Amino acid sequence: MRTYLVAIDESPEAEIALRFAARRAVKTGGNVEILALVPQPEFVQWGGVMATIEDEALHRAEALVTRAAGTLLAESGLKPSITVQQGDGAKIIRKMIADDPNIAALVLGAAPSGAPGPMVSHFSGHDAGSLPVPVFIIPGGLDKEAIDRLS
Repeated sequence: MRTYLVAIDESPEAEIALRFAARRAVKTGGNVEILALVPQPEFVQWGGVMATIEDEALHRAEALVTRAAGTLLAESGLKPSITVQQGDGAKIIRKMIADDPNIAALVLGAAPSGAPGPMVSHFSGHDAGSLPVPVFIIPGGLDKEAIDRLS
């Protein structure tokens, strides 16, 4: 089954990317895989403090994907797959794509102003030509109606 991999965070552009992926999945008979990336925290000298920081980041990511999955189910009827991973986002995405032949595209939301975001910068520049799947970069400034028209 064709799967659209969507890397999300707490930004509005991530919601736009998820909506685009869901609409494409519905139209093509596919599915959506939601990936929440938890950045590796900077080293903290006291182990207990570091464990608490990591635990809080993981809980925020789990809550984020749960909300996103609920929205996706309510709006499109799709029940997405959910992945929460900690570490280097680009490496995690590359590994997921390499390990799952059903992933047909990577969908990322670009910030409407300023820097587009680390994953958009990475996959639209240096690694753009080496991925085995297309990358959809969805402008974060689009409204729902525009997404619906374009998808």
